[in-house]
Amino acid sequence: MSMTDPIADMLTRIRNACGSKHRRVDMPVSKVKTEIARILKENNFIQDYRVLETDNGRPVLRVVLKYAQGGQPVIRELKRVSSPGLRKYVGVGDIPRVRNGLGMAILSTSHGLMSDAQARRSNTGGELLALVW
Repeated sequence: MSMTDPIADMLTRIRNACGSKHRRVDMPVSKVKTEIARILKENNFIQDYRVLETDNGRPVLRVVLKYAQGGQPVIRELKRVSSPGLRKYVGVGDIPRVRNGLGMAILSTSHGLMSDAQARRSNTGGELLALVW
């Protein structure tokens, strides 16, 4: 059975792992998921990520989660905006400011995946994939 929305699956796995206070979470790997993990790491929402080979030869993406001093997860909420059934596109002027700059939006642009700040700097809009804070 094929998965309809692998990005939503990735965000749900991270959300569930943060809620259960897990140190890391594994998921099937893809280029888009790896890019989302890279953006989350660059913006200090996760500690690290890497692609590993499993025993059966299938690669997995391992995301090491980040927690604050009191044990609170750094990622408070992950929200999928654009879905396969209803795509959400924004121009550069319509890119949302998440929690007044404390969070970030992840966009898929013609120049690749980037955060909302990078998209504003490069003056490009695109598909609004997710909101993180």
